[in-house]
Parts: sequence; C-alpha cells; structure tokens
Amino acid sequence: MKITQKLLGCCSLFLLITFSTFAQVQISEMTCEHKQNPMGVDVQKPRLSWKLKSSERNILQTAYQIRVFSSQTFDKKNLVWDSGKTASGASILQAYKGTPLQSGKTYFWQVKIWDNQARESVWSNSASWEMGLLSLNDWKSQWIEPAAQVMSEVGKSPASMLRKGFSLKGKIVSARAYVTSHGYYELSLNGQKVGNEVLTPGWTAYHKRLQYQSYDVTNMLRSGANAVGAMLGEGWFRSTLGWTNNRGFYGKRLGLLCQINVKYANGTEETIVSDGSWKYTNDTPITVNEIYDGESYDATREIKAWNEPTFNDNQWANVTTATFDNSNLVSSEGAKIERIEEIKPLKIFRTPKGLLVADMGQNMVGWMRLKVSGAKGTKIVLRHAEVLDKYGDFYIENLRTAKVTLTYTLKGEGVETYEPHFTFMGFRYVSIEGMDLKPENLTGVVVHSGMKPTGTFECSNPLVNQLQHNIQWGQKGNFVDVPTDCPQRDERLGWTGDAQAFCRTAAYNFDVAAFFTKWLKDVAADQRPDGSVPFVVPDILNKMDMKTVQGSAGWGDVAVIAPWTMYLTYGDKQLLENQYPSMKAYVEFMRKKAGDSYLWKNGSAFGDWLYYKPAMNSHTEPDGYTDRDYLCQAFFAYSTHLLQESAEALGKTEDAKMYAQLLENIKKAFNEQYVTPSGRIASDSQTAYVLALMFDLLPQNLQSKAADYLVKDIKSRQNHLSTGFLGTPYLCHVLSQSGHTDVAYDLLLQETYPSWLYPVKMGATTIWERWDGQKVDSTFQDVGMNSFNHYAYGAIGDWMYRVVTGIEIDSKSTGYKHFYIKPEPSAKLSYAKSSLNSPYGEIASGWELKDGKIKLTVKIPANTIATITLPKGTNEATEGGKTIAQSGFQNIKTTEKGLEFDAGAGEYVFEYKF
Repeated sequence: MKITQKLLGCCSLFLLITFSTFAQVQISEMTCEHKQNPMGVDVQKPRLSWKLKSSERNILQTAYQIRVFSSQTFDKKNLVWDSGKTASGASILQAYKGTPLQSGKTYFWQVKIWDNQARESVWSNSASWEMGLLSLNDWKSQWIEPAAQVMSEVGKSPASMLRKGFSLKGKIVSARAYVTSHGYYELSLNGQKVGNEVLTPGWTAYHKRLQYQSYDVTNMLRSGANAVGAMLGEGWFRSTLGWTNNRGFYGKRLGLLCQINVKYANGTEETIVSDGSWKYTNDTPITVNEIYDGESYDATREIKAWNEPTFNDNQWANVTTATFDNSNLVSSEGAKIERIEEIKPLKIFRTPKGLLVADMGQNMVGWMRLKVSGAKGTKIVLRHAEVLDKYGDFYIENLRTAKVTLTYTLKGEGVETYEPHFTFMGFRYVSIEGMDLKPENLTGVVVHSGMKPTGTFECSNPLVNQLQHNIQWGQKGNFVDVPTDCPQRDERLGWTGDAQAFCRTAAYNFDVAAFFTKWLKDVAADQRPDGSVPFVVPDILNKMDMKTVQGSAGWGDVAVIAPWTMYLTYGDKQLLENQYPSMKAYVEFMRKKAGDSYLWKNGSAFGDWLYYKPAMNSHTEPDGYTDRDYLCQAFFAYSTHLLQESAEALGKTEDAKMYAQLLENIKKAFNEQYVTPSGRIASDSQTAYVLALMFDLLPQNLQSKAADYLVKDIKSRQNHLSTGFLGTPYLCHVLSQSGHTDVAYDLLLQETYPSWLYPVKMGATTIWERWDGQKVDSTFQDVGMNSFNHYAYGAIGDWMYRVVTGIEIDSKSTGYKHFYIKPEPSAKLSYAKSSLNSPYGEIASGWELKDGKIKLTVKIPANTIATITLPKGTNEATEGGKTIAQSGFQNIKTTEKGLEFDAGAGEYVFEYKF
C-alpha cells in the first residue's frame, strides 16, 4: 500500500512537472481575418489564427481544437462549432466550418493545441469577432443628402452637419452603428465622436466597392433622449484628385447612410435609421475642406450642442433622401486610418525672410493640433512644407497647386483646441501667421493606416540605421488606406508601380495583410475589361488622355506580384484565390498584345521611372536608360512565371501547364530579340541586366557573364547605381545571388549621389522620389515632380532583411512555417541585426564580427523550423559550448555558403572563427 502511494506520488509529481513545463506554451495574438477581435466581418467563413510562445526548444504543434460560441458563457447550449481534435501543424488562417453565421452577431472562440511530445495545452483565453450586415435586407436606412449643397469649382465648399434626435426606452445591452458616406463623414452620439477612425469611409473604387464601418456604441447611448450627428466633408469622393480638374469625380452630392441597431435587456430591439426626418445645415464652422488645399475653421461660427439631445433644430432644413444600389457596400476590411502618434516641434524659429516656422524634426503625414487662446476673430494660418531651401527659407514650390493650409479663427473663449477633420498633409515644417506661437501650442498628429509594426533592422552604420528609419516613415506616410506615391502635393494617388516595387519590403516593416487584402480587391475592381491595369488604383485617371494608354509594364504587374508576395508572406491562399482571376486577366492581356511573336511591345508608359541621368554637361557618362520594349518583355515573363506558380499553389494543374509553356515561349523570344551570344543585353543598362537575372530569363551559360557586365558597369561608375523604379528593388539581390554581395554592400554604403545614403547625408527623414531631389548645391530638382516622401526606392529594405541578416521565406512553405536564416555578413559593418514578427511569431537574426570571430544570434518561433546557414561556418562552430553535430541539429551539411542545418524553435547563439 505504501509502495503504491509512493508510486502514485512520483507519477503525480512527474505529471505536475510535465504539465508545468508545457504550461509555459502560451497561445497568443489570436486573430480573425488578420485582425484582433474585429467588428463588421463579412466573410462567411472567417479564418482564425494564433501564435505559440514557449521557452522550450523544438516545440511544434501537431493538432489543434477550435470551439466557437455565440456567447461569452462557454457552455454547450451556446456552442456553434467545435472543430474536434484536428491533426495539423497549421496555426494560421484556419477556416470556420460551423453553422451559417448571423448578421451583426458576436462570436467568441478558443483554441487549444497538442505538441510534438503528445502534450495537450489548456484552452486559450477567448477572442471574438463580430459579423457585419451580410444581406442588403439588413439595411433599413435610406441614403440622405443635404438638400442644398455647395460644390464650388474652386474648392470652397463648407462641411455639412446633419442630426436627428431620438428616444430609447429601456435598459440597453447592446448597440451597433453601421455608417458610410459619399464624402468623408465624422459621426457623433450625444456630443461625443464615435470611434477612433479618421478619414472614413476610406478610399475604394466607390461605384463598385464602398466601405462601411461598424462601431460598438453601447456605452454612448442612454435610456431617454439621445441625438446622433454627422459632419460630411468632400473627401476622396468629391475633392479634386490628381493634377486635373476632375472635381466630383465619383459624384456631385455628399450623402450619409447610417443605421443604429439597439438591443434591450428585455429582448426587444430597435433600429435608428437615416431617413427624411433628419435635419441639416451648411452654415458650419468648417468653411473650406479639401484634401489638397486643407481646411478652414471659424470657431465663431460654432453651433453649441448641435449633436446633443437638448439642441433645437427647428431652424435647420430637412434632408432629402436618395436611392442608390447598395450592392456595392462592403464592410471595411483594411487597416483603420487612425491617429497613431504625436510629435512636438523641435523648435520654432524665424527664417531669413522673417517667416515664423516650426520644425517637427520628421517629415510626417497627418496634421497639426492647435491649443491656443486669444481674442475673438484672431486668425491663425498654418502652411506646410517638407523642406527648407538652401537659404533656410520655407519651400513649397514642389507642392504644385496644393495649398496645404489650415486656417483657424478664434472664438475668444479661453483655451481653444483645434485639429482638422477632413484633410491631411505631408510635411516637416509649418509656417505660422497671425500669432506668435510656442512649441507648447502645437502638436503634430501622425495619421496613417493602423498597421502593426513587425520588422526592425539595425547595424553598426548610423547612416544605414537612418535609412531604415526613413523607409519605415515613408511607408507610414504613404499607407493611408491606399499605397499612395506621395502624401503632400496635388496627387497622393495609389500608383501601382510604387506598390509593386515596395510590397515585399512593406511586409517586413509592418503587418500589411489586411491593408493589401483590401487594396488588391480595388485593383481587380478597377481592372479594365481587356485585363489591363490602371496606373493608379483607385483609378481616377480614366477620364484623362491617359485612358488611351493600356497600362504600363512594371505598373500593371502589381496585379500579379503583390498577391503572390502577400501569399508568400502570410500564407493566405484565399487571397491568392480571390485575386487569381485578376492575375490571369493581366497575363492574358499581355499575351494578346504580344501575339504570335510572344514579344510584348509598346506597353510601357513610364519605363524604368526616374533612372539616373548625368548632368547636361556630361557628354561621355552613360545614363541608366533601359529600352521600354525590353521592360515589357521582362515583366511579361515574370508575371507569367508567378501566375504559373500561383496556379500550382492553387491546384490549377491545367493552367500551370499552360503558363509554363507560355513562359518558355516568352523567354525564347526574349533571348532571340535582346541577348547576344556573349551575354550582352539590349540597352546594356544596370536595370536590363538586373531584370534578366532576377527573372531568370537567361540560359545558364550566360548568367555569370551578364552578372559580370553588371558589376563592371557599377564599378565604372565608382560604385554607384543608375537604376530607376523597376530595377532598384532587385539590384542588390541580383548581385548577392550571383556571388557579388561585396558589390551590393558597396552600393548600400555609398554616400554620394546617386545612392540610398545621399539623401540621408542631406538630412532626409523619409525616402525621396528622386535620387537627387535636393542637389549637392542644395538647389532642387524639377518643381513639377519632386516629392521628399516617396517610398519606392526604400525597396532596398527588403535586401537588408533578406540578405544582410538573412531572414528569408521558403516559397514552398508560406507564412514562415519553414524559413531560412542565411545572413551574408561583411567586414564593412561590425554588426547587423533584425527581427520580424511573422504569422507564426518572432524571428530574429543578428551577427557581430569581433577579433576574427563571428557571433550569430538566432530566434525561431514555436511551431516553425528554420534552415540555418552559418556563413563560412565549419564543423568547429559551436552553440552553447557544443559543436553543431553535438547539439542535436538535423540535416547538417557543408555548402559553398557555409555550414547548413535545420533547427527547431528556440533561441541560439553560434560562435566560430570568421
């Protein structure tokens, strides 16, 4: 008996230790459709993801179980789906497979997992998602419009205010507001703004896809009298867009669609709708609101308590109702546009011309918040600029016609706080007129899509660190619901070529899964019937002369390159499936244009945009020009290749075979037309060689020769690049892949024009549009096109992550389930390190060179495996004092790059002679 009790005690202790050890595995970052606890989901079978965290090494998930409930009371009567124990190592994007989901319903879910030691975890904490309005019949509201609207052709339109009082009876247990508009809207309940989003409803191909937002407003309502108010501004819907007179592109009248669904404690429900009973006024304090020109706000015209129940709106006019086909309504699925952070001015000073200017220290996107006091009628005017000229004066010529001005008129009632509602600016410097302000009067509000930061990069060179800073800030400033080219001048459009060049880097810096899921649907929506892809999406150029140009090589290819990149990064096969018809249509467009020759010509409107051009007085130095037909053929091949890969990934066997044959024909035509037997390539430019090598267009016997020609060209320019938007993203990758990583480092670390570090040396805090936006003598490039916040050339960040520190995707195991750590260190840096919060968890890779040795630090998240290459490593390399062979790593082998092996989850430090 005593022996049995002792044995049971030992077993209990063993089980306790085992459970305690496995209890260290945490299930975290639970998401639905790439978002944490999202509202307004309109996917019929939402996909659920989770991450595992553990201090143990080699943890792998072998099975999971998901259960979904209709209530936070997790009991059997509320269970709507139980996956049961499902044998799978996947912990991302697992689709709900239960009973049909209901509009507006909130669902709560948990997950538990089994590991590779047959241990079962406890249930995770709960997470939730809430469905949007899944049927048009769920919309009970009517579109309402101010009956009288002022749409000035010169951009002087005031904002409109709309309101309705209503009464609620009983205890409120749940309330949801569903809102969209023609133009920008700002909704309020009982005097308080609803939600933390700005610039709603965002920008889409409105006639085909108009987003609505869902808000939990339970705590904003009360039994008894209530009031709902809305302000409407021009927004992307009605403002002038681009550099043309296209005001009111999407429509001439602003409107609102609003519905509030209320549930009472007694089980009854009530719906407050937008209808003809609402009132409006155009006599508002916002007298001007335009995206490019800014906003004017006259506080003396404020209407106190206009959005509260006590307000008497008898003097306001009745709205009119309008009828639209609501089949274009879609729930907001991108990253919300929000106020992300705040910046105080570094200093306020007088320019040589006497202008009072605040320096924010960072080229940012958003607006200024004023906090001032003064006499009634005092007018403060704020103008915005990116740079100062060579004399230190305010420089706005590069903004073209955009006025980017805020005007605030004080009401004279003590301390007043103002920030704009319906505009945004790109700027570092702010000129101040009308009052001498101090730093405490001004706050910079940084606004962009709320993407979660995922990547970090740092090295021993402070200029490269500033470059990484500039890349990330360029992305933040230009990812404002759509990937714009620039955020400051009269443009700010979703240029497809910029997004194509940068999307891989974007996915290292931030979680852009939701952002690109949304925008790529607009790419497909605005794609033309012949399959060509517009220059900008949403497409506002189709009324211009440019409509006769059918896309452009390297721009239209975003329809193929971006979906494939998102699939690789996030393992989102559904995104790939959704975009596949668009991808296929674009390749078929190129195929039709090429005809029986398989040569696509006359399909490049922009070429290798902004490639290097020497000074006019240089008669011998070659420029970086690449033949446009050559570019067409190269991207024709690349998109066909990626479409073939996509077809294989989606199990479309016949398509995969067809596009494999098409690719073979395209490459054959390419080599016959553009390549000499010696490996010389038409145009003989850096971009020409880069694309031929990156897209695998050359026969194997010519690849090294072509790489040598590329290196020779770079060295002939004293280690300077000459590439434009199409060649730059791949330049350093091609050098590394062909064994010339040393030359790639020379390019990265080059400090003189043209180079990535030249703008940094010139004081840039974001990426420039041109290599020499500001010249060596501090004069400026062409005022007609010279942005100082233009992210495309920031695509070098991709190489920094993937080669310098070696964090690389396995294209056959997407989402970083299996990945590579294969850094390529250089003595030109003493250390480099990066991290990436991948769909499975944090990956980290860093190296340090010291005293003839290298220390490589690696972090592999739970439920993944990495293939690690120790650069120049041998069997003498150690980890934790043991050799690699002694440490239990798998598949150890020596390659031309170094010592390679597989490692499971954990943190490792490798050391050896280098």
